[in-house]
Amino acid sequence: MSRNDDPAFWQHARQHLIRYGGSFEPMIIERAQGSFVYDADGRAILDFTSGQMSALLGHGHPEVAAVVAEHARNLDHLFSGMLSRPVVDLATRLAEIAPKGLTRSMLLSTGAEANEAALKLAKLYTGKFEVVSFAQSWHGMTGGAASATYSAGRKGYGPAAVGSFAIPAPYPYRPRFERHGRFDWQAELDYAFDLIDRQSSGNLAAFIAEPILSSGGILDLPLGYLAALKQKCSERGMLLILDEAQTGVGRTGLMFACNRDGVSPDILTLSKTLGAGLPLAAVLTSDEIEETCHARGFLFYTTHVSDPLPAAVGLKVLEVVERDGLVERARLAGQRLERGLRALQEEFACIGDVRGRGLLLGLEVVKDRAGKEAAPELGSAITRECMRLGLSMNIVQLPGMGGVFRIAPPLTVSDEELDLGLSLLRQAMQKVA
Repeated sequence: MSRNDDPAFWQHARQHLIRYGGSFEPMIIERAQGSFVYDADGRAILDFTSGQMSALLGHGHPEVAAVVAEHARNLDHLFSGMLSRPVVDLATRLAEIAPKGLTRSMLLSTGAEANEAALKLAKLYTGKFEVVSFAQSWHGMTGGAASATYSAGRKGYGPAAVGSFAIPAPYPYRPRFERHGRFDWQAELDYAFDLIDRQSSGNLAAFIAEPILSSGGILDLPLGYLAALKQKCSERGMLLILDEAQTGVGRTGLMFACNRDGVSPDILTLSKTLGAGLPLAAVLTSDEIEETCHARGFLFYTTHVSDPLPAAVGLKVLEVVERDGLVERARLAGQRLERGLRALQEEFACIGDVRGRGLLLGLEVVKDRAGKEAAPELGSAITRECMRLGLSMNIVQLPGMGGVFRIAPPLTVSDEELDLGLSLLRQAMQKVA
């Protein structure tokens, strides 16, 4: 009998856990190391999602573990009105590497929390309250962040925050606006903001966007889109907030995804990758915005703001990423992975599109390439077969698209592990498709 079939474990899970979305894998995970997690039978499962898209350095990185152990013994948590060296040092380091003008930081615990703080800063600074985001967005499950999240979770909870608006995200594989046979994202953006202007009460405060919409199906904003979006914001006195929870700290082959476009947002939020799997988030903004909001009484006083232990972890993560050349590694490994996925696309007609940047790639599964018709059952079957073979994959299924695999292995992944993942995916597709 498999040790994953522990009757008491699953009985207690059914009786005592609140289910928070989807279903649990029918296994008990006992440990994790590097690019693998291990179940109760000791079976190795290649983790192609870096946990919750977060374990940037893989699982159990020894230097991160040493930092956690040291600060758990000596300096873990403080009254929020006290400061420690790791907090000031991390804020200083972030100012050195961040897009131009982002010199002030606040350190928090989760991406949703960081986005809440960003939205409050934007509202206080502009004196307005309307927030625009993409219709395929995911910015968190708490109040304001949930109101700016449109890919899931809106039904059954009553009204969202007043002044919440959405526009379609650019989707070159399924274009809505075409000119001379090519996707015209500028026309789509112009039309979307024309509709926003007609609906707005004159209180547009901010646009919050992911440079690559991950839960939205790995929708990469085309080159030039971010600059055009910032221009739209500037024309209306709005702030541009970029949520780089998954794209920040090197994953796309640049330190921040917005570096490709040469665009500095008014506010930048980081989370998942900054803590490499531990709860750490940051909000970055300019001197001018911080000074103005402080003068107006900005309040975001939380239990774990400026905690020293996660700040020390963030410092170590940035040190390892820079020292080990992991930004460039993400670019090169991403190229290798993308080549492998495109080879699979040539082999299997159910792979409609391969997209993304660096080690954040998407593979859209359809019934056939010509019709682009969604195939949710096929995507789910491939996911199950991958797990049976020892490959952990994550698929998102949203209205208007096929199932999209989000592929985001750690930046420390080896070429051999990438090839293993591609081989297991191929085996799964041969069996199912």
